[in-house]
Amino acid sequence: MIRPGTYILDIIGRVKNRLSGIWQVADEVARYKAVGAIEAEQEELEYIFALLVQGTFIGMPSPPVQICMDLLPLMEKDLILLLERVDTANEPLSRLFSVFDIG
Repeated sequence: MIRPGTYILDIIGRVKNRLSGIWQVADEVARYKAVGAIEAEQEELEYIFALLVQGTFIGMPSPPVQICMDLLPLMEKDLILLLERVDTANEPLSRLFSVFDIG
């Protein structure tokens, strides 16, 4: 004979397992979005660093030229990023919308 409490415990166990599965999926989605936001922020910080160091090319005050020239071989990726930004300079909101997944 089945005890009456086992049926309720079985239902509670199933609900707990489903809620745990939903929580795990939500956690994975949140982690993925957080990583994407951090990567976008890192790219923005690299862009700002490149502008600060290589600002003489666009007329901004910058560190002494010797420091800029010493850092130039190490900044290949940053210079490529600066050139990519020239292409999207006409539409700055499009970059923001793509980062935050709006629309």
